[in-house]
Amino acid sequence: MKKESGDVESIVSTNGVKLHLFEPSGRKIWTVVGKENEHWLDSDLGYCSCEDYYYNAMEKGRQCYHLQAVQTAIKQDKIETIIFQDSEFDSFISALIQDML
Repeated sequence: MKKESGDVESIVSTNGVKLHLFEPSGRKIWTVVGKENEHWLDSDLGYCSCEDYYYNAMEKGRQCYHLQAVQTAIKQDKIETIIFQDSEFDSFISALIQDML
């Protein structure tokens, strides 16, 4: 658990938590830049695209450190917000999926 705490603090301190806000709809996509990859997540649903998500959430009933980083960044007001237009949503999602493949 100590390692995860260090990972969370590292992500937050390097502004690795990003909120992609689409206007005018207000749609939100969260991403977290981890040690090696960028992962997208839904903090309301408790979902992360990282490989450890299933192990941590499904097997152990815990959150991965990416989800923990979002919660910590919100509390510390250390979120990088990037504004997009709604017309960019489809291309953003396509690029996000391509990055995951």
